[in-house]
Amino acid sequence: MSLKQQQKLIQKLSPQQIQVLKLIQIPAIALEERIKEEIENNPALEEVGDSWDEDEESFKDSDEEENAYQEANENELDEATINDDYQKDDIDLSAYFEEDEYIPAYKLKANNYSNDDEERQIPFRDESNFYHLLYEQLHTQDLSEEEMLIGEYIIGSIDDNGYLKRDARSIAMDLSFYYNIAVSPEQVEKVISIIQSFDPPGIAARDLRECLLLQLRRIPEKNSSIQLAIRILDEYFEEFTKKHFDKIQRKLGITEEELKKALQVITKLNPKPGNSTSEGKGSQAIFPDFIVYNDDGKLQVVVNTKNIPELRINKYYQTLYETFRKQKKHHPQTQEVIQFIKQKLDAAKFFIDALKQRNDTLQTVIEAIVDYQKEFFLTGDESKIKPMILKDIAEKTNLDISTISRVASSKYVQTPYGTFLLKKLFSESLENTEGEEVSTIEVKSVLKKLIEEEDKKNPLTDEELVELLKQKGYPIARRTVAKYREQLGIPVARLRKEI
Repeated sequence: MSLKQQQKLIQKLSPQQIQVLKLIQIPAIALEERIKEEIENNPALEEVGDSWDEDEESFKDSDEEENAYQEANENELDEATINDDYQKDDIDLSAYFEEDEYIPAYKLKANNYSNDDEERQIPFRDESNFYHLLYEQLHTQDLSEEEMLIGEYIIGSIDDNGYLKRDARSIAMDLSFYYNIAVSPEQVEKVISIIQSFDPPGIAARDLRECLLLQLRRIPEKNSSIQLAIRILDEYFEEFTKKHFDKIQRKLGITEEELKKALQVITKLNPKPGNSTSEGKGSQAIFPDFIVYNDDGKLQVVVNTKNIPELRINKYYQTLYETFRKQKKHHPQTQEVIQFIKQKLDAAKFFIDALKQRNDTLQTVIEAIVDYQKEFFLTGDESKIKPMILKDIAEKTNLDISTISRVASSKYVQTPYGTFLLKKLFSESLENTEGEEVSTIEVKSVLKKLIEEEDKKNPLTDEELVELLKQKGYPIARRTVAKYREQLGIPVARLRKEI
């Protein structure tokens, strides 16, 4: 084995750079929690209060205690405890006591709101978790202790959508293994039937067909349309899911109008009964990371820091560090305390700097994006969105593509035309019949409009959509139409058919 010398040029990120990149990626809705976590872990970091006077008062007692501590230490320690190495390693405190950084502290809030602004909050529904509702209903039943235990286990096995994905035999085996209770699948099935009678209707179904049938059978007065809907789901569910309505109509010997009324009954049912009562479902608020204003044709862009606390370095820790440092004699344990305080002060300063750098980077990127997509932000017309990739903004801002990607990831922008994900504005380009580059977003918008305006009794196939797009100046292949349609969440023509 031979030894070799190699010279390599390696670029490594410092811990501070890594911290900045991580903060850039965090959306505003999660940043507040991240800041609170940092404050809890670092006593040298604190949130700015309403007044500095209150802070001054709170530190008076601490300063007096520290002076007494210093005098006691100087009387007790002798020259042998002085650490020469520490004296050589002098620490520059100017970073902590510069006038423009200390008073006021780092400003991390944008002054985008006046005193007249209305404080608006999104209301959340006060609702119980649907599992609790099921447990409450279970305990109102006249059941044996064994049946109650089976019922609780079944409810615990129901997923968030309200479905029971376990069969009776598997549940019986689990109860035997975990609770040493010998029950038969028939006993489990009996309790499942009881739970299926609970609210919301359709709960504890094993599949979609059973879920819809449970809801229909709970309707007290069943007219001819409801009875027909039950029969369709019971006997012709596969044909129903594939929208083979002509087969259903022929096999049942019914008219098109009768079939239409039965289908209307089915479409009003809830395919996910668990979501109708689960806590917080459908009530999550979107907190925009950026806000774009249209001021008489002039676009103004801000990073939304309304709920982000303003931070500063804790004054008591600064004073404590300076007091220790000025001592001529240091006990070894005191040196450890000094090093600990210095580390916390450094971490606090780095975190505040990282937040400031995050805001600056986000502001730079969003300004570049808004400038690039100016026509869209002025009009709100999606057809005005220009082809834009990460590289375009990276070149415009002189930032790395990975940084642009982090900024665009999971961030929302609020505009006069709605709030949406920032990454929505990034798209590839294709050339139209006139030789102009257009955004794929524009093509998707045209495709979506064509499908919305189609005859639902005879929906457009992908081949027909290709021809219509070509007529509008967008020559794209059928597989591309299929890809865009899937990205828009639009099913194939057969599944879009209505009667």
